[in-house]
Amino acid sequence: MSSSLVAYDDSDPEAETEKTEVPSTSSRQTSLPSSSVNPVQYFAPGSLRTKSTYEMQPTENTDNFGISIVCEDLAEHYAPNNNTDLTSPYCRRAYSSHTALSMPYKNYEQTSGSSRNSGNGTSQKRMHKDSPTTIKGIRPYIPKRLRQENSSTGGKKEYEQGESSNCHVKPDVSGKQTMRKISEIIKPYLGSKCKVTEIPKSLVFHMLKHSSPVNEIQWCPVREQSHMLLSASMDKTIKIWDAVDTGCCLKTFSCHSCAVRAAQWSSCGRRILSGGFDSMLHLTDVETGKQIFSSKNEFRISALKFHPTDSNIFVCGGFSPEVKSWDIRTCKVTRVYKAAVQQTLDILFLTEGKEFLTSTDAVSRDSADRTIIAWDFESAAKISNQIFHERYTCPSLALHPRESVFVAQTNGNYMALFSSQRPYRINKKKRYEGHKVEGFAVCCEFSPDGTLLVTGSSDGKVFFYNYHTARIIRTLSAHKEACVSAKFHPVLPSLLATCDWTGEIKVWQ
Repeated sequence: MSSSLVAYDDSDPEAETEKTEVPSTSSRQTSLPSSSVNPVQYFAPGSLRTKSTYEMQPTENTDNFGISIVCEDLAEHYAPNNNTDLTSPYCRRAYSSHTALSMPYKNYEQTSGSSRNSGNGTSQKRMHKDSPTTIKGIRPYIPKRLRQENSSTGGKKEYEQGESSNCHVKPDVSGKQTMRKISEIIKPYLGSKCKVTEIPKSLVFHMLKHSSPVNEIQWCPVREQSHMLLSASMDKTIKIWDAVDTGCCLKTFSCHSCAVRAAQWSSCGRRILSGGFDSMLHLTDVETGKQIFSSKNEFRISALKFHPTDSNIFVCGGFSPEVKSWDIRTCKVTRVYKAAVQQTLDILFLTEGKEFLTSTDAVSRDSADRTIIAWDFESAAKISNQIFHERYTCPSLALHPRESVFVAQTNGNYMALFSSQRPYRINKKKRYEGHKVEGFAVCCEFSPDGTLLVTGSSDGKVFFYNYHTARIIRTLSAHKEACVSAKFHPVLPSLLATCDWTGEIKVWQ
């Protein structure tokens, strides 16, 4: 049986401290039988004002291996007891086994978290951290439900990262006054109602700073700042132009790593929403270039539109059967509209934003079932997918500014007219044909007064149709390559901007 000893020591504190700092090997190494207890040194209360240290040294024992541990703790942790000797601040226990230990009973549990070294008399705390080992080349399995949750909350993380990062902005014209100014040409038309739109004839500006095809152009929706023109290009940039007074490029934004397929002004005219083939969504402040909203999407983006009544909500679609509705305030996907298609070509909100249309690439052999789909915005339910039954896809849609109708640009080299009221019937008596599409994403648009319908053409021309008679009024030879978009100015009655597949932008009056 091994015996336990309790020892007390009233020796000089200074002498004992010196012994602790320079331990004597001869005093600690003693030859004892296997059942004996190793001798242990103890300290007086005055010497207990240092941090806890642990000393381990093997004893010279032929049969067993003994370890002597000396612990020091602050004396104020132990309150004196009247029934015990003041010279013994605490009691110590000695254990006899294959390893003999001596330590305070109160700090017995603390030794499991300490690091003991073998010979230098010092100790270091061991910080234990769980570091999971990962094997290179092996990806852990993530359940589908967790992947969906991460994708819905991923927008917020991207938003937090994008808020601190800035989009690369290249100001071509110094100063912010050029963007905030009110053009002298626009001022006389601000207070007046929309006049009859005239067909432009002469070229005003020819802008050549894009190095790749321009996918979309749009005038600023704020009437006082409608001198600014937005352009999104395949050269990964977004540019803002002064297309009324000077024809100069005001700013260039390089937020995307791939081609920018779609871009839209916000209703306040201070932000630009863009999406591209890098699957990124960016909401950029026009003046500072900061990314207010940024998110990595699951698919390449080809179309996006702001909600007409709520500027904090937008809808985007692309190379996916899903169309998603985003809320900028929460940076999350609020609704998902699922359709059995491969790509969304264009999105069009109807009156008041309660319903919207999507044009897709779903074409069967004899009919284009699901080519145009009507959705209920709130419930994400399909209202109708039997709107257009011909075998052509529709790269763009346009809503009439005054009447309850919309047109669809088709790859059959004509534009079809539909009712914007349920059940969205096609007008078989009117067909706007004469231009060429031939696979290009050619956009079409109504004039502000609703009397004209303008569209580009794959041969570089711009066609002006009479809305009521569906006849061609005028043809403008605008570009040498395919003209993919033509936009009327919202204030000036006869100003038109066009862009083509080579990167050129022209303004006509």
